[in-house]
Amino acid sequence: MILSYLKRKGVYVELFENVKRASKQIARLTSSRKNEILKSIATNLDKFRNDILLANEKDIDNAKKQNLKSSLIDRLILNDKRIDAMISGVNDIINQDDPVGIVEFGSIRPNGLKINKVRVPIGVIGVIFESRPNVTIDAAALCIKSGNAAILRGGKEANFSNIALGDIIKRSLVDLSLDENIVCVIIDPDRTIMDKMLKARGFIDLIIPRGGENLISYVVEHSLIPIVKHDKGVCHVYIDQFADKDMAISIALNSKVSRPGVCNAMETLLVHHAVANEFLTDLVEIYHSNNVEMVGCERSQLYKYVKPADELDWSTEYLDLKVSIKIVDSIYEAIDHINKYGSGHSDAIVTENYSNALIFLDSVDSAAVYVNASTRFTDGGEFGLGAEIGISTQKLHCRGPMGARDLTTTKYQIFGTGQIR
Repeated sequence: MILSYLKRKGVYVELFENVKRASKQIARLTSSRKNEILKSIATNLDKFRNDILLANEKDIDNAKKQNLKSSLIDRLILNDKRIDAMISGVNDIINQDDPVGIVEFGSIRPNGLKINKVRVPIGVIGVIFESRPNVTIDAAALCIKSGNAAILRGGKEANFSNIALGDIIKRSLVDLSLDENIVCVIIDPDRTIMDKMLKARGFIDLIIPRGGENLISYVVEHSLIPIVKHDKGVCHVYIDQFADKDMAISIALNSKVSRPGVCNAMETLLVHHAVANEFLTDLVEIYHSNNVEMVGCERSQLYKYVKPADELDWSTEYLDLKVSIKIVDSIYEAIDHINKYGSGHSDAIVTENYSNALIFLDSVDSAAVYVNASTRFTDGGEFGLGAEIGISTQKLHCRGPMGARDLTTTKYQIFGTGQIR
């Protein structure tokens, strides 16, 4: 019934069938065989890096012609350093334990049944993403490690880069005499293909959207398939009354300025009123010198360069050199603000007070909560996952940066000796 429905809707049934069939092959591969694929990908990324760079230049040229913001262009760029980072990420994934086959729980029942709860692949993972072409490699590597097939649909702004990276993945599979459909990189920029993926129930088992608020909202509204997603990255740094000044300024600067166009960049700075003058007098000058636009509450507007913020600013993901600033009267006001306006992504406190640190860690309802560190560390590579296929801000079935283990589910395996009920 599903197949006939899809045919009537004109979906790419053959493509989906091929990937579904290939998912059975990779699910049976041994850990060493899956690592062979990953080693081949890492080798080919280095071998064909010039092809990657030439393809990426075309995407960057097109982005500049379309007058995309510099923060968005930064997300598109692939250079030698970022290619090296992709290779390093793949190698890190190789060195990880295979999540498939891990026994989560085991017991022997009074009747002698031996019951094991075991990790298994999900099946076919569909990833819909924008901008950052390195997601093509990250997603493919994590799916391969976890025994899943993948359908990857990147944005048109990175199409040339994704074609080059997709060719490397396909080459690596074919060289090992494996089904090239284990990873399918869709290179057609037609947006309607996304709708076809979202309705490919029975072929795709999980959809993961990576991109801006509009993309994720669209996927949530239209998908017939279970999804794992992150909402927008409205991240906070709270400077507590017991904060070390130099540390606080360093963290507030790094969280905002190092890469403003990514989801783990800080968007709102909260400052305790007792130290506001001490910190903001210097910090607004530093932000201004780094071309950061500042908006804020009435009290923060007393500081140079800070313009009035409106209600929408507190829940806005700028993805740019812009920050909203609010002065609060207590740690509890800061926590309430974060839980009201934040997106459950990444939030940090800067403090030398251990009790306040624990209060913050226990009370902020986010996927990643920091004490005395930049929010920019919320990343699969930084968390030791090698890479991430996404950062989930939902609470089911996983939360935070998603690695290979998060791309598995479980099933029960039961051993008997003739028991009947």
